[in-house]
Order: sequence, then structure tokens, then C-alpha cells
Amino acid sequence: MKFMKLGSKPDSFQTDGNNVRYVVSELATDITVIVGDVKFYLHKFPLLSKSAHLQKLVTAGAGEPNDEVYIPEIPGGSAAFEICAKFCYGMTVTLNAYNVVAARCAAEYLGMHETIEKGNLAYKIDIFLSSSIFRSWKDSIIVLQTTKALMPLSEELKLVSNCLESIAVKASADVSNVDWSYTYNRNKLLDENDNNPNWNGVRNRSVPKDWWVEDLCELEIDVYKRVIASIKSKGIVLNDVIGEALKAYAYRYLPGFTKSVLRCGDLLKYQSAVATIVWLLPSEKGSVSSSFLSKLLKASIFLASGDETKDELVRLMGQQLEEATVSDLLLRAPEGEATTYDVDAVQKMVEIFLLQDHNTEIESLEEGNELEEPRGARILSDATKLMVAKLIDGYLAEIAKDRNLPSVKFIDLAEMVSGIARPSHDGLYRAIDMYLKEHPGISKSDKKRICKLIDCKKLSADACIHAVQNERLPLRMVVQVLFFEQVRASASSGSSTPDLPKGIKDLTSGSHGSSRSATTNPEEDWDAVAMAEELKALKGELASLRVANGRGGSERNGVGKNGIDKAALSKMKGMLKSKKLFTKLWSSKGGGYGENSSSDSSESLGSANQEEAKSTPSRNRRYSVS
Repeated sequence: MKFMKLGSKPDSFQTDGNNVRYVVSELATDITVIVGDVKFYLHKFPLLSKSAHLQKLVTAGAGEPNDEVYIPEIPGGSAAFEICAKFCYGMTVTLNAYNVVAARCAAEYLGMHETIEKGNLAYKIDIFLSSSIFRSWKDSIIVLQTTKALMPLSEELKLVSNCLESIAVKASADVSNVDWSYTYNRNKLLDENDNNPNWNGVRNRSVPKDWWVEDLCELEIDVYKRVIASIKSKGIVLNDVIGEALKAYAYRYLPGFTKSVLRCGDLLKYQSAVATIVWLLPSEKGSVSSSFLSKLLKASIFLASGDETKDELVRLMGQQLEEATVSDLLLRAPEGEATTYDVDAVQKMVEIFLLQDHNTEIESLEEGNELEEPRGARILSDATKLMVAKLIDGYLAEIAKDRNLPSVKFIDLAEMVSGIARPSHDGLYRAIDMYLKEHPGISKSDKKRICKLIDCKKLSADACIHAVQNERLPLRMVVQVLFFEQVRASASSGSSTPDLPKGIKDLTSGSHGSSRSATTNPEEDWDAVAMAEELKALKGELASLRVANGRGGSERNGVGKNGIDKAALSKMKGMLKSKKLFTKLWSSKGGGYGENSSSDSSESLGSANQEEAKSTPSRNRRYSVS
């Protein structure tokens, strides 16, 4: 720490009790200066020779000079005044980063300028600040911390701005030029030096690009805001380093932040901290992790920081949604809502994510490239979209457990990512099955709408086996699953698959999720017609596939799984035996799979006659293994 000594005479100030200070001298004191509750018994000559303000106070009386003056508003209080008084007497005074601002403000208040006497206190302190304090990294931070209690005079004297400039310049310096001391976590240093036990901690150490982060964590939030803003204004420090600084500050300043559970404390203080950190976040995508953004968002919800802070965090998370995890998206629902999680916020994130592609197309059109391919890589790659689709599938599986979640919110969110092509629909199937399990009272129309999102052709063998035995699914979907599973089994066994009957073609040709054609009527796809002769042809084909699958199943999937496949095939055989049941399932367009049709598995069987029930014993015993 830098320091400066002024004066050469020994300190002869003495204390009499707690509130009395006097100078030991052969001369009697002739003036009393009262600062707050402390009385100073001093001499007029040394004081008045250097202080214009004391001159005015002493001569302010109408008659004789005042022997007692009051200066209750002097910056820095009695301690700062004592430094100024000792300087007037020529006694030794030591200035450092902790007391220099108070002394400078007190000197300004007392009018200790060059116009009164050459080499006065204000001038000497300014020289010390510019030549030593502002050239030191840690002293600049200490001085900046002390300026807050001396506002607004410290601001008027440009002490604050000079500190900010000094800190910003040093933080923006090339790391090869950093030769001053700074605080840095030893664990990080060991990692950066490959945990070399021979490393001495000083020599041969490369300066990390975020070397300045930890020292600034000691600042109060309002001062910290100004420092980071000054550093950002230089435009030199990388955004990811700024993000690392904000992350370190949040972990230090907000108790419990690392575990996304804030402990009780000063609510307004924490609200201000979260709002300030969000305001300082770089707008560039990837400057901070989605996990950190999620922690901030959860903290803002807990602290009720306001819609502006929440909306900004939702926007930033939406821009890099592919980096998030399901846990990051599990946000507490607003007060007063019956649901557990804030699904609306996640829907907004998905909307912002998808808009990035839309905005790219608009920019391309505005540049006059209507007939050309967009130049450069698209913002969202197929892999990025796939990551988000899988993320939302996992999120849907979690929120599906909430019994108070309206079906419209679940379906709307699922439909937002239905346009993203993904090789497997297992995650979506799991989420939908979980929702049907927790919401047995869902309407037929909603069940049909939600199940249409699943493309049966994209279910794995294990998911198909589960779906066949899942009594929560509409029976029509189970038939589709069985059919596609047998087609897959036929392809893997090397046998040929003849042309499909028209009714089955219509039923299975791209009528689910993202593969649905824009010109196709979804109701007609779902309620495709299968005539008796087409069902007969399907029966013969599936019988042959069943034989082929029986021969090769154990070799492909193991004995246990082949047994399950045979059980599923026997269920399909029982369904095919009932022409009346298939006629009910694949009815004509006039009596299709609508709100009043018996399409749900349990309701279909419940309304079937006794002959139908006997002909389909396996359907009555379907169960869920979820």
C-alpha cells in the first residue's frame, strides 16, 4: 500500500477523556473548534494561516473575533479535521488509501488551497493521488470504496471518476503487462499450471485473463455497477470475462445463490443486486452460461424483482436455449397460480429461440436475396434445434406430473417444437404417457390432439412394446404402433413388404407431428378408412411377418425381448380377428374419430358388445409399465 508522510514535527496532540483533544505547548490555546461532539483546543495562528474557511468563521462576529467555532458538517468528521490541524502545525501526518479521501475532502471544506499558502494540503494530496494511489490497482479500489461515505464532495472533486478510470484501464490492460499484485483463487492457479507441485506461485506464472474479477467482488453493488460499466465502455475486455466477473460477484454477494436457494436477508439489497447484475449482462450470446442465467431468473422470481428483470433473463435464456438443462427450466410458478411451474416463461424462451431463424430469413429478404440462398451459416443448425427439441421433451415429462397443469399449456408447448425433425420420438412419447397417467380425466379431443404429435414410425422397439401394452393410449394408435413395428421387423429380417392397403397407407403416411402435410386434413388422416378387404390383406401380411419375426427375434434382441414381441404379436392377432372392432376403429368418414367416437382404449372396450369383448381378450389386459 502506498503512503505519504507530511510534516516533520513530533505529534503533540493529547486526549483528555473521549471528547477533548488539545495540543501540548508552552503557549496557551486561544481557539476552540467543535467538530461534532469533540472539542479541539488549538491556536489561531497555525490554523488561520492555512484555512480560508476558519478565517471567515473567526472574523464572522460583529465585534471581537470568535474564540469558539463550530464546523459540524466537515467531511470525514473529527478524524479528518485532526489530520488537517496537524498539517497546519507541521506535525507528522501519514496519508494512505484509507484516509486520503477524507483528508482531501476536509481540506477542500476548510479552503486549504494554494491561494492561501503555497504547498497547502489540498495540493499535496492531489499530487499523492495522481502519482501513487491512482497508479496502484488495490489502492484505487480501496479509495473508491471510501468515496461513497463522502458523497457528493468526492464526486465533485473527481475522485470517483479518477478511481473508475484507473481501475478500468488496468482491467483492460494486456495480461502480459500486468505486473502488480492481485487476488486470485489458488485452486484456479494450480489448475492453470497443471497442478505442478514445483510451481512457486510467483515466477513462471501466466496471468489469467480474469485476474481482476475477485478484487472487485469487495465493492458494494452500486459502486460495482459503475466499475463494470466503465470497463465495458473501454470495449477491450471480452464479454465472457465480463460474464465471469458477474458470476463471481453473484456468488459472493448473494448467499445461497450457488444452490439456487437464497437465504433470508435484506430483500431490497438483494433485489437491487440481481437487477444490477442483469443490467450489466453482456447482450452477446454465450457470454454467460444458461445455468447462471437460470439461477438469476430463479433468484429474481424468489425476490419478486419485477417483470423487466425477469423478461430480460427469459430473453437471454431463449437465445441460447440449447445449452440449458431441464433443471434450468423448472421455474416456480408466479404467486396465485395453481400450477407448480412457470410454463409460460418456458414457452416464451422457445418462441425467442425459434425467432432467431425467422429473423435470419427476414434479414436475407431485406438484403434483396429473395431468389438466392441465404449467405453464410444459419443461426440455428439442425443439431441445435434437435437439442432444444429433446430438452423440451424432457421438460414436458417433468411438468406432466403436475396434476393442476392445464392440457392446453402442455399441448401448446409440445406443438411449438413439433416442427423440429428428430430421429426418435421416445422422449415425446414418455412425456405424453406421463401426462395421460397423471390426468386421467383429459377430454377425448385433447387426447387425440396430444397423441397426434407422436410419429409411431419414430418410436424405438422398446417404446413400441410399451405402447402396445399401454391402456392409456387410444386403440387406434396402438394398432399403428403394432403395424410399424412389424414393418420394421420385416425390414430387419430381410423379407419384403408388399404394398400397403389404401386405408393403412392413409393412416400411416405422414399424419403425425412435423411430418403432417400442410394441405392434408388431419381429421381424415387420423380417421382413415380401412375396408374389410384391406383389413384382410393386412391380416395376411402381419401373419407372415409374425412368422419371420419369430424366427429371427431371439438372434436380434435376445430371448427375453423376443418373448415380449411374440406376446405383442398375439395381441395384434386377436385384434385382427375382430372385424367388428376394426370397423368401429376405422369407420367411414361420416362417423370418424371425433369427440363422440369411442376411440379411447378403455371407453372403446367398455362400449363394445359381449362378442367383441370375447374376441379381443388381450386388449382388456393391456397395462402400463411406466
